[in-house]
Amino acid sequence: MKAGVMKRAGRALPSAEIAGVALWRRVADHLEHAIADGRYPVDTRLPGEIEIAQRLGVNRHTVRRAIATLADRGFVRAERGSGTYVETRRLRYPIHSRTRFSEIVGAAGREPGGRLLASAVEEAEPDVARRLGVAPRTAVIRLEILRSVDRAPVSAATTWLPADRAPDAGRIYRDTRSLTRTLAQLGVDDFRRQSTRISAAIADAADAARLRLAPGRPLIVVDSTDITADGRPILTTRARLAADRIELVIET
Repeated sequence: MKAGVMKRAGRALPSAEIAGVALWRRVADHLEHAIADGRYPVDTRLPGEIEIAQRLGVNRHTVRRAIATLADRGFVRAERGSGTYVETRRLRYPIHSRTRFSEIVGAAGREPGGRLLASAVEEAEPDVARRLGVAPRTAVIRLEILRSVDRAPVSAATTWLPADRAPDAGRIYRDTRSLTRTLAQLGVDDFRRQSTRISAAIADAADAARLRLAPGRPLIVVDSTDITADGRPILTTRARLAADRIELVIET
């Protein structure tokens, strides 16, 4: 702190005005209000620590603690070598028998996105085979999908489908950017959630890069299997979700 004052809107606040309130918290509140007011829209890079410190009349360590607090609360994210960016607001994501990403995001008044990163035909590992109800080493289609909300990545997911029932799933998803529409083109007009398992993990380098997170940040891991109307598994997914961008709600 410089001379016991903090500047706001071009003037210094006297020490008495901030007495009893940690200065880093005052800086965090100031930045949070600026984000809420739209001065820093989603995906905007915040000014650097030195610039903020000079503008507010505090030291750099105070600014660093304030920004770390905002990151923990999901208001901003740090991108290594680039800076600190305003984060998208957390999405309320209900899980029920008909969980559809695009529908959920659209119903919240936000923009869904899906991008196919890779696809391959491979032999099913035992766990994937069990989930899909097929013999181990049966051919499956693996899709690596990155999903976003308002252009901010929220989910890096690996999805497997039986190759004999979804031989062209990769091409179709690349064109439609939707698993629901992909399945529709494959003749599956409806499907429902059979099981969902939720756990936690730490972002490795690959998922951190895809989700624009610092390595070591927490992830929500959702393992799920969906079945067709006749009860046959049609796809199984392991999704890694950015924990500070999404809020899972279990609906019964």
